Amino acid sequence: MGSPRTGMTFCAIFVPDFLLRAVERSEPALRNKPLVLLDGPAPTFRVIAVNAMACALGVTLGLTKAAAAEFSGVEIRLRSKEQEAAAHAALLDAAWSFSPRVENTAQDIVLLDLAGLTTLFGSYENVTLQIKSRCTALGFDVHVGVSENVEMARISAYARPGPTIVPAGEEARFLESLAIGLLSPSRELAEVFNQWGIVNCGGLAALPVLSLSECVGQEGVRLHAIANGKGNRSLIIAEPTHLFEEFLELDDAVEELEPLSFLLGRLLDQLCVRLSARALAVRTIQLQLELQPGFEKAFDASKEQLRTKQFPETFYCTLVLPRPVQDAKLLLKLLRLRLQASSPKAPVQKIQMRAEPDRALAIQCGLFLAAVPDPDKLELTLARIANVVGENNVGSPELLDCHKPDAFRMQRFSASEQAALDPKEIEDSKIGFRAIRPRVPARVEFQGGQPVHIWFQGKSGKVVHASGPWRCSGEWWQERGWQEDAWDLEVRVAGEDRLWSAAYCIVFDSLEKEWFVRGSYD
Repeated sequence: MGSPRTGMTFCAIFVPDFLLRAVERSEPALRNKPLVLLDGPAPTFRVIAVNAMACALGVTLGLTKAAAAEFSGVEIRLRSKEQEAAAHAALLDAAWSFSPRVENTAQDIVLLDLAGLTTLFGSYENVTLQIKSRCTALGFDVHVGVSENVEMARISAYARPGPTIVPAGEEARFLESLAIGLLSPSRELAEVFNQWGIVNCGGLAALPVLSLSECVGQEGVRLHAIANGKGNRSLIIAEPTHLFEEFLELDDAVEELEPLSFLLGRLLDQLCVRLSARALAVRTIQLQLELQPGFEKAFDASKEQLRTKQFPETFYCTLVLPRPVQDAKLLLKLLRLRLQASSPKAPVQKIQMRAEPDRALAIQCGLFLAAVPDPDKLELTLARIANVVGENNVGSPELLDCHKPDAFRMQRFSASEQAALDPKEIEDSKIGFRAIRPRVPARVEFQGGQPVHIWFQGKSGKVVHASGPWRCSGEWWQERGWQEDAWDLEVRVAGEDRLWSAAYCIVFDSLEKEWFVRGSYD
C-alpha cells in the first residue's frame, strides 16, 4: 500500500433520474413536459419512472400504460436500453475529458481522480464548475461531489445537487444526518437496520463495531467504516473506449428527408460534442435505419393474382471523410446529399448512428505554397457535384501501372494531400504534353511509309519531321482489347498571316481502323 493521500483528489459525477435523462437527452423538448417512462413485457407495460411535472399531475409508479394515458398532457415513452447505453457512454466521455483515471461505478454515476487538475483550473471549485458545464453540453444536469475519500465523494454526489466539496476530516460530520440508504446496503441488511431503528449514518457510526460484526458480518463493518468517514478505497480504473454510438427510436415513422434530417442533426450534435470532449473528430459515419414493415401491392390483371413485395427492413449508409471533422452541420449536409442520391424505400422507425473517431488535424500551409480551398467547404462542394454526376465521376485521376495509354482511375480528392512541386523539378521538366479529350479524328497522308501531311479540326499541315511508329497492344483476352501505332510529328501549319509549327502525337487504332490526335507537346 502506498502512503495515504492528502488533499481532495476524487470526484463523483451523478445523474439523477438517469432513465428519464437518457430519454430527454435524445428528445430535448421533453424536458419541459410531463414525462412517463414505461417498461415490461408487451402489452402489460408499467410506469417505472416519472418526472416532477408528471408526478404533480398524479402519475405514480406501477400504473399501466392505459392508466397513465388518461392524464392530460403526459408524454409517454418506452424504455430504451440503447439510449441508456449511449447516455452512459456520454457520461464516461465527460469524465475521460478531465482525467484518464475513471471508474465506471454504475449506470448513473462515475468516479474520477482529480490529481493535478488544480494546476490547470486553479481550485476544486473551478474544476467542479467545468465538469458541470461539460455535462450540460452533453445533455445532463449532474450532481458533483469531491472528497479525498472515494466513498465520501460518491455519497456526497448522491446526497446534494452540489457541487459539494467535503473538507478533509469533516466526513463523519457531513454523513451524520444522511439517510442510511445512501451507503447502498444490501436489501437484507437494510431490513435489519430498519428493525433496529437506524435511519441515518450517525446512528450506524455510533454502534460498537465488534457487536456489529457478530450480528451482520463484514458488510456491516464496511458500512460502519464508511459512516465514520474512514471507508476509503482505490479506484477501479476503466479502460477508455473509442465507441461512439447514438440511438433514436421514433413513435411515428418518418417518411420525408426533411424531418429525418432534423433527427440526424440532433444525433450528429450529440456525437460531435462527445468527440470534441475527448479531443477527437469524426473520420467515418455509419448510419443504420430500421424501416417500417410494410407491403407494396400491385395487381396483375393478365395473371389474375396478387403479387406482394416486402420492403427492405434495414437501410445502411456510410460516409467516409478524407480528413477528421468536428463540424456537425457539415456532416449533416454531407449525409443529406448522400441520402438524396440513395434514399430508404420505406418510412424510418429507428435510427442508429456510429462514428469512427480519429485525431483532429490542424492544417498549416507552407509560406511559399499556393493557397488551397478550405477542406471542409471543398468536401461539401465535391459531394454536391457527386450528387449530380455520380460519386465515381468525381475525384483525382490516378494513372494505372500498365502499358495502355491514358489508363487511369478516379480516387478521392483531398486538397490537404496534394504535395507541392519542387521548383527544381519544374525547372527540369523541359517538355509538357496536353492531352486532347475526347480524341480528335484525323486524316494522314503517307509517302514511303512516312506521314507527310495531316488534316484535323479543319486545319491541314505539312509534316516536317516524324518519329515512330511505336506499336503497343494489350488486353487481347478481353472483349475490348486495344492495339495502337503512335507517331510524334512536327507539323508546319499555314495560318492567316504566318506559318507556325507544332508537335503532335497521332495514333492509328488498328482495331477501329482510324487515325486520331492524342495531344500536343509544349
